[in-house]
Amino acid sequence: MISIIIPCFNEEESIPLYFSEMEKLKDRLSHEFEYIFINDGSSDRTLEILRKIASEHENVRYISFSRNFGKEAALYAGLQASKGDLVTVMDVDLQDPPELLPQMVEMIETTDIDCVGTRRADRTGEPPIRSFFARKFYQLINKISDTEMVDGARDYRLMTRQMVDSVLELTEYNRFSKGLFSWVGYKTEYISFENRERIVGETTWSFWKLFNYSIDGIVNFSETPLNIASIIGAFSCFAALLSMIFIVVRALLFSDPTSGWPSMVTIVLFIGGIQLLSIGIIGKYLGKIFWC
Repeated sequence: MISIIIPCFNEEESIPLYFSEMEKLKDRLSHEFEYIFINDGSSDRTLEILRKIASEHENVRYISFSRNFGKEAALYAGLQASKGDLVTVMDVDLQDPPELLPQMVEMIETTDIDCVGTRRADRTGEPPIRSFFARKFYQLINKISDTEMVDGARDYRLMTRQMVDSVLELTEYNRFSKGLFSWVGYKTEYISFENRERIVGETTWSFWKLFNYSIDGIVNFSETPLNIASIIGAFSCFAALLSMIFIVVRALLFSDPTSGWPSMVTIVLFIGGIQLLSIGIIGKYLGKIFWC
């Protein structure tokens, strides 16, 4: 059985179209489908439509959140509820091509891999500014993190039960699934496809939401920000120490033309450096606790 997890937020128009396209795959696959729709606090008729589809099809289930908790919470809830031997995550707007699923199933069943992921071959149709920052994010995160993240990778992937169970053992509150799927370490192969537009409606992912999401990814999978704080603090302390020596020597040899001001600035710089260094050290320890 394949468990299909579909997060939904105000997708009343997309759900019937998506379900119809997925049902066409039944003739190409010998597996049973288990649909798990996650209503992420939608304010339109999403829940009503899910209830109707679930009442008409025994293999359709849904989970409805009391409010909008975000896609990460929806993915986690879907993974927890899944029962299939294979589990896939898909967007309901059909930007994730359903026709790739048979190929993904064949790859898992005929090789020794545990996950088949998908990635966009290009970003055609995406606003240029968003594409630019997306590429820069992947370049940055792969430089500062030990966890490799593939540029253009989608959440759309097919995983074995073994991999899903490993992901579920990671109980972080602030989740970044792209990183978690990579961090668990199972062998993954990627399929590329041409970028697709939404079939109906507009995306709810604004530039600001994507920016905040990228910050979560950096904080969750890199200690570099903590290291930067420590380095800046140490540099400030060293600079303040040199400044102290300079002020003392100058006062002894040439007197002090601006009495009090240089020493005050030096002390502030020194104390500030110690604080930054201490925060960086504390952050390192917190980082180790976080990764335990």
